[in-house]
Amino acid sequence: MKLSITLSTLFVSYFSFSQQIANGNMESWDNLGQNTEEPSNWNGFMSSSGGLLSFGSQQVIQSTAIRPNATGMYCARIWSKSTLGVVANGTLTLGRINMGSITVTDPSNHNYSKTADPLFSEAISTVPDSVVFWAKFTAGTGQQARMHAIIHDSADVHDPIDAASQPFVVARAELNYSPTGGNWARFSAPFNAEVQVGLMPIARYILLTFATNKNPGGGAANDEVLLDDVELIYNASSIGELQSTIQLYYSSVHGLMSKDLSLDTDLSIYSISGQLVKKGTIGQLTGKSLPSGQYLLHFQGKSQKIFIP
Repeated sequence: MKLSITLSTLFVSYFSFSQQIANGNMESWDNLGQNTEEPSNWNGFMSSSGGLLSFGSQQVIQSTAIRPNATGMYCARIWSKSTLGVVANGTLTLGRINMGSITVTDPSNHNYSKTADPLFSEAISTVPDSVVFWAKFTAGTGQQARMHAIIHDSADVHDPIDAASQPFVVARAELNYSPTGGNWARFSAPFNAEVQVGLMPIARYILLTFATNKNPGGGAANDEVLLDDVELIYNASSIGELQSTIQLYYSSVHGLMSKDLSLDTDLSIYSISGQLVKKGTIGQLTGKSLPSGQYLLHFQGKSQKIFIP
């Protein structure tokens, strides 16, 4: 459950500051001992919205099964449940869960930032370099849990990201991870910039979600994630430099455009499904038009995603 807790600000150098998610260490809890028990500043099914919210059940509690050498006393235990053969993934988010359909893959089932309500949104003004967390994941062979972080502008962005949300996305970090063999493991995922054609969204909120499975309805009842010490990492060289790393642009008038790249730089353009769309040098592809959609641009050993509405 999210109360009036905001991002704490810590000075990390003479030139920059970093913002951290309050209660990322899972030490503060609300409504302990009740079925509405949730870590402060986080939300589960018991604080959800949607037409089926009355069917929400407790799937997160405080746990003392912390990792060795942890500095705190508690972690969050998230688990999945099965009702009539339908698995509800254990979920914990900085936004709000919407329960809209008994069909687990229905788009009305999603998490979202409710930017007008600080109880269901998390303000941020800087894009971190990465997000790290500690987890102990217990599930069957072949299953994967999921972490997904979305930095976005002032819009009620959904996770999974839908067409209405995509133009407001600034950067994302995501990680699907396998069972940890009964041990705690430290995970890290980098934030990658997303280019929105004709728009310049600004980092204003972060929607961060943890789930017991990467697929809605995936896994089995009692799959479990123990979660602790969620932290945003800022490298001094990357703070305030996200825009400078964006070297390829798309204009509806001028087509593909580049910045600070040699004309003989090789460029490959792939569809989001991995199909090669165009290939050549920057000089050959500058000004070329592309249909609406999402593309992955590969050049100089790195990748950049671009969205064309």
